[in-house]
Amino acid sequence: MDEANQTTVKEYILLGLSEHHNLEMVLFVLCLGVYSVNVLGNSLLIGLNMLDPHLHSPMYFFLSNLSVMDILGTSSFVPFMLVNFLEVQRTISFPGCALQMYLTLALGTTECLLLAVMAYDRYVAICQPLRYSELMSRPTCVQMAVMSWGTGFSNSLLQSILAWRLPFCGHNVINHFFCEILAVVKLACGDISLSAFTLMVATVFLTLTPLLFIFLSYIFILAAILRVPSAAGRRKAFSTCSAHLTVVVIFYGTISFMYFKPNAKDPDLDKIITLFYGIVTPSLNPIIYSLRNSEVKAAAIALFKGDLLSRKMSHFYCCTPSP
Repeated sequence: MDEANQTTVKEYILLGLSEHHNLEMVLFVLCLGVYSVNVLGNSLLIGLNMLDPHLHSPMYFFLSNLSVMDILGTSSFVPFMLVNFLEVQRTISFPGCALQMYLTLALGTTECLLLAVMAYDRYVAICQPLRYSELMSRPTCVQMAVMSWGTGFSNSLLQSILAWRLPFCGHNVINHFFCEILAVVKLACGDISLSAFTLMVATVFLTLTPLLFIFLSYIFILAAILRVPSAAGRRKAFSTCSAHLTVVVIFYGTISFMYFKPNAKDPDLDKIITLFYGIVTPSLNPIIYSLRNSEVKAAAIALFKGDLLSRKMSHFYCCTPSP
């Protein structure tokens, strides 16, 4: 990082909606509630995946990765943002801002890649069912998950290095709720063309390319489903990927609305839309998978009845060798 950045700018001021304090109090209550749903819902999905043997499949392995990513992604900025809602002076240290920007970008990119991997899993399950166990073996799934996480964090490291090497000339007022990379780059007083170009390239390859891959996967999936002779068979085949398709539509639909809508006359509206994308969307994932997936619903009911834990404990004592 450029030495001038560390000496000239030691902390940043986050404006948020400082001119609308009453609205911030409403957002505090709403964001706290939605964040709680996000953490509890995604933690429940992770727990069900660990406890229920019926969920030990590639689809639920990737879903658990998505749930971990959703929890980490929102936790990278929401708790600090909630505290700032209650503060008069909203500041964040230079290292804290750098870490927040790095994590939000890394985890956002990782989600795009994980959704593409999950689409490939559904494609293999429906279009090549006889080779499913071969193509989606446990080592292969782990490799694809590691590739998604590694690519997301590597890209974020590159973008962060390029951003923090820019000269900021003492500018430290970020017109946002948190340290988002575009809001930070706008503070630079030098040439930002290299940073802007790498961000554009990364967006094309790591956001739009996964979307194209998902789109093509579902074309083949739809073609395969339409060839199923019975209506019941078609419904069953589509139900295995309907939850994932719903999550993809919400995720990319929100991104498209954010970046391709006309510029809002009120910049505060853009900030609120960003909050919806950053907090509400991850909270919808466990709800969607719970409502649209019979195996998850069955596992959740068994957990609340106590059957799932009792079966797990019985299996543990049964299979543990005597001393």
